Amino acid sequence: MRAEDLMTRPVITVPSGASIREAAAVLTTHGIAAAPVIDSDGRLIGMIAEGDLIDHAILPDPRLHARRLGPTQHSAPSTVDEVMTTHVLAVPVDTDAADLARMMVDRNVRSIPVVDGDHVVGIVARRDMLRSLVRGDDMLAGDIRSKLSTYYRDGGLPWQISVADGTVTLSGPAVPEFEHRMVEVLASTTPGVRAVVVSETSAEPAT
Repeated sequence: MRAEDLMTRPVITVPSGASIREAAAVLTTHGIAAAPVIDSDGRLIGMIAEGDLIDHAILPDPRLHARRLGPTQHSAPSTVDEVMTTHVLAVPVDTDAADLARMMVDRNVRSIPVVDGDHVVGIVARRDMLRSLVRGDDMLAGDIRSKLSTYYRDGGLPWQISVADGTVTLSGPAVPEFEHRMVEVLASTTPGVRAVVVSETSAEPAT
């Protein structure tokens, strides 16, 4: 399974130069924790997250401090360009979803943009990863049956498909090694599949 199999598209983005208030409105309106920031040509230049905005959203209340707060030395930031993260972790569409999940955990990020060159084409959030885990077994079996039926469109589907708690069992005739590998790959790249077992019911390859 690759990043493009999980990513959300089209992507909610924030344009470079947007105000802090405009960026906050984008995140709250769409119920997202972060969004890519793009320039006028649609290229990824940063990420803006709730924490970036909250850090500059509210002035300290002088009534709650033991000593008087000094005058503000610098004006507060007004645009996303001033507060966004510019060193952005992004991945190409063909990134292995398992590697993507590891990046999220290791780098403690909640979402990662998916890019084609330097243009954002999707985004994968932790929620997308979790969503794949809760797809029902019947739905997984249907997706796999559809994939295999396309592969075997000329000769009928020779495999029986069963799914239990995300583990797929394919039962069918003995086949050449390349075909065995092909059906295993087609099943394993289905979002939500946790394991694949190919069970051949005869000793000789099909002819």
